[in-house]
Formats: sequence, C-alpha cells, structure tokens
Amino acid sequence: MFGLDLALLHAPSVFDFRRREALLGPIADVVPSSDEFEMYPIGLTSLAGYLSRNAYNVRIVNLAYRMLRSSTYDVAAHLRRIHAPVFGIDLHWLPHAHGALTVAELVKSVHPDAKVLLGGLSASYFHEELARDPAVDFVLRGDSTEEPARQLLQALREGRPLEEVENLTFARPDGTVVVNPLTFVPDDLDDVDVPDYGYALRSVFKYWDLADLVPYLRWLRDPTTMVLNARGCTYDCAICGGSRSAYRIVCNRARPAYRSPDKLVADARTIASFSAAPIFMVHDPRIGGVPRAERFFELFAASGVRNELVIELFYPAGPDFFELVRRSTRAWSLEITIESPDEDLRRVNGKFSCSNAEVEATLAAALEHGCGKLDLFFMVGIPHQRPDQALATVEYCRHLVERFGAEARLQFYVAPLGPFLDPGSRAYEDPALGYRKRFETVAEHRRALEELDWRDVLSFDTDGMDRATLVATTYDVSERLERLKYDAGLIDAATYGSVRDHLARAREVLDALDRSRDLPRAEREEVLRRMHTAVASANAGTTSGAGELSWTPSAGIRVSRALIGELAGALAGELHRSADRFRGRYDTAAAPRRR
Repeated sequence: MFGLDLALLHAPSVFDFRRREALLGPIADVVPSSDEFEMYPIGLTSLAGYLSRNAYNVRIVNLAYRMLRSSTYDVAAHLRRIHAPVFGIDLHWLPHAHGALTVAELVKSVHPDAKVLLGGLSASYFHEELARDPAVDFVLRGDSTEEPARQLLQALREGRPLEEVENLTFARPDGTVVVNPLTFVPDDLDDVDVPDYGYALRSVFKYWDLADLVPYLRWLRDPTTMVLNARGCTYDCAICGGSRSAYRIVCNRARPAYRSPDKLVADARTIASFSAAPIFMVHDPRIGGVPRAERFFELFAASGVRNELVIELFYPAGPDFFELVRRSTRAWSLEITIESPDEDLRRVNGKFSCSNAEVEATLAAALEHGCGKLDLFFMVGIPHQRPDQALATVEYCRHLVERFGAEARLQFYVAPLGPFLDPGSRAYEDPALGYRKRFETVAEHRRALEELDWRDVLSFDTDGMDRATLVATTYDVSERLERLKYDAGLIDAATYGSVRDHLARAREVLDALDRSRDLPRAEREEVLRRMHTAVASANAGTTSGAGELSWTPSAGIRVSRALIGELAGALAGELHRSADRFRGRYDTAAAPRRR
C-alpha cells in the first residue's frame, strides 16, 4: 500500500565531484545553486504531484543536495534503501550528462531488476542515443510528461504494450529502438500544478524526510520560490534551449502552454502559506499578451500575498506597465538580460532587439515606479561577439552609472555562455551563427565534464572568440565591471576584495594548468590537488560577490496551523487513494487537454 511506484532522482552535474579537483569557472555565479546545479527542475514536483493524485506513490530525492551537504553521504547506500520498480532521473540540461548517467548506472547495479526512466529537454533531444544505453530503459520526451508517465506506469503494472504510451522512446530486447509519436502536448498548464508545492509539503510529512526535497544548498536560509508562466516561449533567442524554435524541435510545441492568471495567483498563495521569501515569475508576464498580464496583476493585488514579486522582461516596457506592477504588489524587483550593449548583436540574438535608448527608458520607468532591485545581465560568448565588444559592456555600464547617478538599486552582472550550447537552440542548430560545435552526442558531453579545465569543457568555439579567449575575456570583463561598481559605491570594499581575490586565484590556477598541459593527467590532477584552496576560490565568486544577487531577506520557512491542517487533509486523501489502489481500485485523474 505504501510502496513506491516511482523514485525521482536528481543528480549533480559531475557525480564524483567530491573526489576530484577541477577549474569549473563562473558557470553558476548568477544562479541560486552551486556549480553542481543541485536545484532540480520544478517539473519533478508537478510530475510527482500528478502521479500522486492518480494513486501512485512517488518520492523525490535530491542526491546532488545530499552530496553537497555532507562529504560522507553514501549515494549507493541511500539508493539501496529505496525500493521502486522505476527510477526516474532528470536530464533537463546537458551539464547533468555525467551525473545523470552515472546515477542511472548506479541504480542498475544496486537494483538490477528496476527500470530507469530519463526525461527533460536534453533527454528528449538525444532520446534515441539514450535508449541504446544499457543503463536506460525509457525516455519520456517533451515538456509535459505527467500524463505519459502515468501511462507508462500503468502499462508496466498491467503488462500492456509500451507502444501505447505517448511520447515514449525505448529499446526492445533485440536492441531495436522504438520511438512512439510525441503526441501529448497540452494546450495549457491548468490541469497540473507546476510547480506543485503542495506535493512537496505533503511529501515531507509522508516520508518524514526534508533533506531529500531541499531544492538547493542555501534554500533553507533563503527559500526563493517560483511560479511558472508557461512552457514554451514566444521569443527565439539564439542561445536559449527554451526558445520558440528549440521547443518546436525538442517538444513538438508550436506555441506556448500558459498557466492561467487564476492558477498563477493560487500558486503564489500556496507559497505565501509557508514562505515570506521573494517569488520569482519565470518568463515575461506579457508573453501571453498584455490583457493576460493585466488580469494576473489584478488578481495578485486582491490575493493579499505580501511576498516580494520578482519579474523578468524580454522586451521594453513603459510607465503604464510599471505602474500596474507597483500598485499590484507590496514589493517588486526586476531582472533584465540584454546580453550586450551592442544593438546589432542583440538583434542577432533575439532578446531586447531594440535601441539602447529604449533599454534605458525601460530602466528609468522601472526605477521611477518603485522597483526594489533591478539586475541587468550581460554575457560573454553570444553570436559573433568579439572580445572588444564584450569589454564594451563595462563602458556602457559606466554610462548607466552616470545617467542614473550611481543608483544602488541598479546592479550589473556578467556571465559566460557555457559550459555547453543548448541542443535545439538556434546557436546549436544553425552554423551561420558562428558556433563551431565540438561535441555531437551525450557521451561526448559526458566525457567533457571530466576535464580539469573549463576551457576544455566548453562545447564550442565561436567566429569571434576561441575558448581560451572567451575564458580570459570573461575574467577581464568581470574584473573591470566589479571595479566600476566599487568605485561608484554600488558594492562595498569587502565584496570587491572578495571578487578580486577569487579572480586572482582563477588566473593562478589557469597558469598552473597551462604549465602542466603536457604532463600526464594523473600528474595534472596532483597539481590541482596541491592547489585545493586556490581551486575552490576560483570556482565561485569571480563575476559577483556573495549576496550581490539576493533580493529582500526573508524569515525563511514557516508552517502555519492552517497549512498543517490542509496538508493533513490532502495527505489523507492521497493515502486513501493508495489504499484503493492496493485493493485493486483505481481513480484516474482527467488527463490534461492537448493540442
């Protein structure tokens, strides 16, 4: 009755990261998680929640978090204690190619009779290669695998033909790969809860284990949450694996599936019941049209949710929009990624394809209407960008400092494109954008993640920069940008000193790697082991200091009596469905609408 039907596992980027030294670069400086990308895709919660409502017992285990939290955590021992006929592993983004496939192999060694299921955007793109891997039994393709996963579990339980399962790729015993049609593509996201925070909270009580579900290392202190506006996008940014063309190639999605304003606000209410931390809205609120955005803010204003709302923009906005945001929220902040101050490069990339005057008018309007924090992001490595064009970012930010009077709310950040090109993106698919791909398979990306130097991990050179130049340029832009922010009073001496020291250590490690390049690998590894402190310093905080990206501090997690009552009722219903299933009675939820 209480036995698991599916265990969902999230792996670190590189499985044996605790036993090896490598210069990883600033690949995670501007995201909440560490360089092992321990934050699991929010789709795992919607998948688990949907299956739970269909009387399947599902548990999420964040192996990456557990491994980061404790140097003695034994993954194999933990997996031995988990018994399920199917283990699902996310391979959403390619930086998990090493960890995800190593965990798949470990599952097979610990539970030889169990089936291994992979899903996610990268798994969907490379589904046939993965289906031929002895450690992988199934790949579910697309961006909405909740219902196909139910079909798969039912087919396995009842011995029905796997050819009936939508979106499934699998190999027959003779090695023949079967690719079922990718037909499950829902029109909207209202029939699933995504993210399903209710499932996550119930699961803590059901399995009495919070550590398995923690999204990322700092989450218990800074529990930032998110609401998902859509799956798919109306924009076609060249370097984005979540772009319009990428979703068409990978997910057979012709248009985004939106979550209704009512559901988005309901998600925000759920979050507010256990956290006072900021809520981040994924995607520009306007991508489904301005009327839809206006409806969301109207409902949000009436909801009583007091959490700070953080939004992002994909194109310019004016005073009317920001006035709507201001009067609908208690506090709000904004993230804008323009990638480059060069208007021509932005036009090629596809985001904020407008003049700098329009960008600056947007910044001014946001600040005038009460934006609490405005983060402006730039990138090194976008299509056709040369080193001098990347370095021009610093002078443009100097212009913004002067224009806005060193406004403390306006902050600037830079990050490198890396470590890999996103499969399905225009940068990956179209050679005219100037990228020379080094890897074509999952296996090649997996091997690359074992390299000691992030210059060798990068999956591409561009027509404007080779890999070594991209790395050096990233550090140069970062160093100059942090100096600008310090001189302008946007960051304090401690923050600036920390980044400067991290950059010095990064260059020190790069020099050591260059000097040892002709040595055998074992000797190069020993060089890095002797530089352990410098390597650790070089792997974090070389493009921004600790706390620079934080929004309004929160009081962390809180659980009210009312919420406990709701969770108890929902958990009782879940256990009742499990009892029915145990007795042979099944109550299947209605499948989401599809295109």
